[in-house]
Amino acid sequence: MRPAQPAPKDGPRINEEIRVREVQLIDQTGHNHGPVEIQIALDKAQEAGLDLVEIAPNSSPPVCKILDYGKYKYQAQKKAAEARKKQKIVEVKEIKLRPMIDDHDYDVKMRSMQRFFEEGDKVKVTLRFRGREMAHQELGYQLLNRVKDDTSKVAKVEQEPRFEGRQVVMVLAPR
Repeated sequence: MRPAQPAPKDGPRINEEIRVREVQLIDQTGHNHGPVEIQIALDKAQEAGLDLVEIAPNSSPPVCKILDYGKYKYQAQKKAAEARKKQKIVEVKEIKLRPMIDDHDYDVKMRSMQRFFEEGDKVKVTLRFRGREMAHQELGYQLLNRVKDDTSKVAKVEQEPRFEGRQVVMVLAPR
């Protein structure tokens, strides 16, 4: 039975964890020393009071740089946090309509839809039929086509209108 492998740690390998004979060495000033034996590279890092960090492990020979590993990790953490801060989560907002909606009510719904698109959110338009309205489904489809036409400049149809029980659902996404 083989001894258990140590758990792979996240992040690059440093100092004695680098198990190759030769590395491409870049010093703390950014000067490339070319292929160097691992022991010489470790000695140079020790001399500078810094760490030998494996930057490109898949190249041949692996590229290692002499730098302060703690500072390197901190910079990487900051960069990741900045990237997370800049990303926007797209939400799906829902607008509920009825087939016999009045013009003013329709305008109010369109204004809120416009606001959702400006914020970069998707809009799910739900048209609910009640009772005998099911007999006049064409009125519902006319209303959804009107919504499609009115939002065509700011949004594209992501999901065409389709029936789900007593309601028709359509999803619009900002352009």
